[in-house]
Amino acid sequence: MKKLKITFLGTGTSQGVPVIGCRCDTCISDDVRDRRLRSSLLVESENAVVTIDAGPDFRQQMLREGVSRLDAVIVTHEHLDHIGGLDDIRAYNYLSRRPMKIFAETRARRAIERVFSYVFCEPGYPGIPRMDIINIEDGIPFSVGNVEVVPVRVFHRKLPVYGFRMGNLAYITDADSIPDKSLSLLKGVDLLVINALRKEKHISHFNLDGALEISRLLLPRHTYLTHIGHHMGRYINVSPELPEDVSLAYDGLTLYL
Repeated sequence: MKKLKITFLGTGTSQGVPVIGCRCDTCISDDVRDRRLRSSLLVESENAVVTIDAGPDFRQQMLREGVSRLDAVIVTHEHLDHIGGLDDIRAYNYLSRRPMKIFAETRARRAIERVFSYVFCEPGYPGIPRMDIINIEDGIPFSVGNVEVVPVRVFHRKLPVYGFRMGNLAYITDADSIPDKSLSLLKGVDLLVINALRKEKHISHFNLDGALEISRLLLPRHTYLTHIGHHMGRYINVSPELPEDVSLAYDGLTLYL
């Protein structure tokens, strides 16, 4: 697999930042790096374009980045901030003249079929999105074009969800624990993207210290923190507190790997 281009479509929590009705320093900040849509990642290779998750801001994110081609959506789990934008894949159905490949585990597939039940009814209504949902399993690689993807089991409190490894990139969101078996699958990555909700402990997400601990275990060249809430604080204030090899991601950030 040759060089990957990755773009952070969104780096916020299920509420995004700013949070409706909040007047904290982060939510009223005019720094664009403090404006966070729901978490999603765009991954592009020479012959494939995929997103990891498609939350409620999916349409806005695709328009902002000018994404005119999309080959697949890879789903971490079924919470609505990660699948709520799937209706808008219909634009790509129209452009490609084929169903969108959706890679998801069985439980997430059932949730997608329930939330978007109108997609799977017969006869299908004209103009609805078309989905080809493909089952994925822990540790078993699958490919989109020349991008090989390895699902890696992590836990969102008691809910099993997936992180993913793509070559030297690891992407983990909505997790608060990673089994030893999964850590072994992540060894040797150059770039780690991991959720860090806030500085204080949280019941189902890594906080800042937890994310930094995983970074120290895996020793990537660089770690980017995502799925960040307003309680983390402003980008300009938090960034100087981080180790040199760790950064806060922000919406629109593009990297090459």
